[in-house]
Amino acid sequence: MEREPCAASEAAPAAPALFAWGANSYGQLGLGHKEDVLLPQQLNDFCKPECVRRITGGGGHSAIVTDGGGLFVCGLNKDGQLGLGHTEDVLYFTLCKSLLGCPIQQVACGWDFTIILTENGQVLSCGSNSFGQLGVPHGPRRCVVPQAIELLREKVVCVAAGLRHALAATVSGIVFQWGTGLASSGRRSSLRQTLPLFLTAKEPSRVTGLENSKAICVLAGSDHSASLTDAGELYVWGSNKHGQLAAQAAFLPVPQKIEAHCFQNEKVTAIWSGWTHLIAQTETGKVFTWGRADYGQLGRKLESHDSWKLEKQDSSFPCSRPQNSPLSSLHCLTGATEVSCGSEHNLAVIGGVCHSWGWNEHGMCGDGTEANVWAPKPVQLLQSASGLLVGCGAGHSLALCQLPAYLALGQDPRATCSPLDATEDTKSQEGMDKRRNWKERQSETSAQSHSDNPRSEGL
Repeated sequence: MEREPCAASEAAPAAPALFAWGANSYGQLGLGHKEDVLLPQQLNDFCKPECVRRITGGGGHSAIVTDGGGLFVCGLNKDGQLGLGHTEDVLYFTLCKSLLGCPIQQVACGWDFTIILTENGQVLSCGSNSFGQLGVPHGPRRCVVPQAIELLREKVVCVAAGLRHALAATVSGIVFQWGTGLASSGRRSSLRQTLPLFLTAKEPSRVTGLENSKAICVLAGSDHSASLTDAGELYVWGSNKHGQLAAQAAFLPVPQKIEAHCFQNEKVTAIWSGWTHLIAQTETGKVFTWGRADYGQLGRKLESHDSWKLEKQDSSFPCSRPQNSPLSSLHCLTGATEVSCGSEHNLAVIGGVCHSWGWNEHGMCGDGTEANVWAPKPVQLLQSASGLLVGCGAGHSLALCQLPAYLALGQDPRATCSPLDATEDTKSQEGMDKRRNWKERQSETSAQSHSDNPRSEGL
């Protein structure tokens, strides 16, 4: 649900600039190195910033779509998720030349794969296919160049990618899902009941239970899916372990509508999803958050975290999930013009200012520290710039901002902001040292060994 940036006014000269920060173990920030970045850093020009139309990221890779439909990618590429024809990590944003002449409309980055929607409604995929997430049932275990998903014959208008599954909504409002990512938790929770085909298919399979609605947008979390209809209704299915489906059951095998009263009887106009939390905006601009909250990803502190501890300690009860994460309107986000969710952190543009909150272990909130951020707050280094677009990967952040004219002439944006004190500067350096040591110890695990929280594999 990204929005296009406004054109710069000739009467008030300004220049768009792209900034990146957060986890960078694979070069996903496009800065030319693999060190985490705790404060926003401006990217060197790889395209005209004013042409950037969409920004998104996956487990360790990033993708940018330009106005002309060009696709630039960087970061982790061990499964070919960058679609560049090889499996080497890429440290700078690089044009996907195999797609030249095939304008791109949208990109959805999963953990280790990428789903690409062309302007003519065709869907392509590349990267890991270990769980059937590429939608090509008899294809190889990975694909290093984007390939068409032939079974999606109707024009597609929206795609989504989760940890190990993907979705597409067609022009007629039908939702398809593929990849077996939701099947394991579904089997654990459904107690021998046969799961719907779309939860176990390695090729696009129609999601049943949505026949009386028309989908205009689809979403994917680590273990759940969602669909927004043209009537402003939100349907959800999959794992509800962290209350992300606003239901009582531990798992919803088929879509269930979140009742309108949960959104104060307003129509939902936009939705976003992290791994285990969701954000929705309604027709009057109100913003609601719900789901997992122990890293601050809901933008509000809950009364107690005891239930989180209980859930982690005792998984023998299928309904042992937190009961203290209901939908709640977050007043400070009302009227947000841009929102993006990482795995457990978020970015939003409110009143033209880029805000961040949530998990901050790798500096993805851009405040120079590693402390989780419990309420949306301005990204200090970008306060003098007007936010246009934001995009998150699992643990990294990107923002397109309109710089004031005096900054466009080359002045360091830090000079116009309240400076971080020496203590915070020291913390920032210590944080980078800690991240460097941590990455040296980190060993890579296979996709099959992902736990409930894939952050353990590293970002």
